[in-house]
Amino acid sequence: MKRQTLKYSALAAAIGLTPFASAIGEEATSFSEILTKGDTTFSFRYRYEYVDDNSSAKDADASTLKSRVTWSSGAYKGFSGLVEIDDVSHIGGENYATPSNGKAGEYPIVADPDGTDINQVYLKYKGDSFTGIAGRQRILHAGQRFVGGVGWRQNEQTYDSFRLQLPLGEVSVDYSYIWDVNRIFGPDTNGGQPRRYESDSHAIYASYSPADGHTIGLYAYMLDFDNAAANSSETYGIEYKGSIGPISIAAAAATQSDYKDNPVDYDAEYYMAELGYKVKGVSLAAGYEQLGSDDGNFAFRTPLATLHKFQGWADKFLVTPADGIEDVYFKVAGNVGPTKLAMFYHDFSADEGSSDYGTEFDAVATYPINKNISAQLKYAKYDAEDLSTDTDKLWFSINMKF
Repeated sequence: MKRQTLKYSALAAAIGLTPFASAIGEEATSFSEILTKGDTTFSFRYRYEYVDDNSSAKDADASTLKSRVTWSSGAYKGFSGLVEIDDVSHIGGENYATPSNGKAGEYPIVADPDGTDINQVYLKYKGDSFTGIAGRQRILHAGQRFVGGVGWRQNEQTYDSFRLQLPLGEVSVDYSYIWDVNRIFGPDTNGGQPRRYESDSHAIYASYSPADGHTIGLYAYMLDFDNAAANSSETYGIEYKGSIGPISIAAAAATQSDYKDNPVDYDAEYYMAELGYKVKGVSLAAGYEQLGSDDGNFAFRTPLATLHKFQGWADKFLVTPADGIEDVYFKVAGNVGPTKLAMFYHDFSADEGSSDYGTEFDAVATYPINKNISAQLKYAKYDAEDLSTDTDKLWFSINMKF
């Protein structure tokens, strides 16, 4: 099976291939039709990633392919199911480090290890008053700042969870009990980066729209990880997103403290504010984000976030520095013909003390070849000051879905 997958992967790489959401099977009229009216979809993502990090002796050159097959059952009296399997394979030489290939220190990390795994498998019930999902599943809360899927990496983060979604008029409530977090490091990682967090966690997100174009979110995350106690925390927060004419506004605030077996007693705060303006098809934005520190001893953490979306694509702050971090950023985005373009500039500094963490420039261009195939070129340049090392990253991706 593995050999056949690799052959299919090589073909997909030649064609050029992105993960995409699975289709929903047809409505079944009998229990047996749950299977016969199911739907199968395939998606692929080939990616080349180059990393020049001054902390490593060699540069990384990673050529990888993600192949995904998703089967969705038909729905019968509100019940349905889904099974999704991913395979990640390297193409050519393995000139990069993963947590499991023994090349850390020689090459920079590219967190896309080889492996075949069940990405999702769950039973779902959708009724008029609630939706319930039990099993391994994707959970994406709001902008994924606290709970997300890390979809940028070839191996997605999913959750072994029971999830309940309740529409209550203008308020919607999303509750999950999570007993395992299946992380991005694949099925064969070592203890340095555990493949999953053994969890006894609760995640709650409630949203309310007081008017068109305005949304308020409230969240509570009680995270308890047996094998990663330093990430055990309880977080409570509020966020707002809205627009007034061409001006967009986003803001958030949260407080976090240690929870359960975390060995550190700490309290830290989170703040974010962003203003945007759109004119003649060009979007401009300026923002500020702070992950605070408790007197330089321990800082605000978001271990379940889609971290690549925040604080620069070079991924230099996947774990918040002990002195915390302040990120002042600017964004420009728009289209040139069918090509989508975006650029970011970040200025990083410590929340505690006067350390200058450096700056980063990011740029991306995405071109839709047709409705099934797209290509993307992406670049990140981090210039270090008082923390970390200078890093350049370049990605080229070809995505396909059918």
